[in-house]
Amino acid sequence: MSSEQTELEDPRHWQRAVWRSRRGMLELDLLLTDFARRRYPQLAAAEQAAYRRLLARDDWEIWDWLHGALPVPDFARIVQLIAAFNAADAPR
Repeated sequence: MSSEQTELEDPRHWQRAVWRSRRGMLELDLLLTDFARRRYPQLAAAEQAAYRRLLARDDWEIWDWLHGALPVPDFARIVQLIAAFNAADAPR
């Protein structure tokens, strides 16, 4: 079993992702934290890894990607998943 597999099976892995989703920008915090709580456990391992890498980026950069203001270089799939989740969850 690889170290990444062991990490994914550890419930603290998901808790760390939720904790790291908390951001300095409230609007972004709300988008990411809810996504991490409700969708992160169902993501494929590669998507979880992409999400963790995304969290290392600057808040404004993530915000602009989620709102289509900047092209998304390496995180297109995970940004699409976050945006779709939040669009579906938005009040109508």
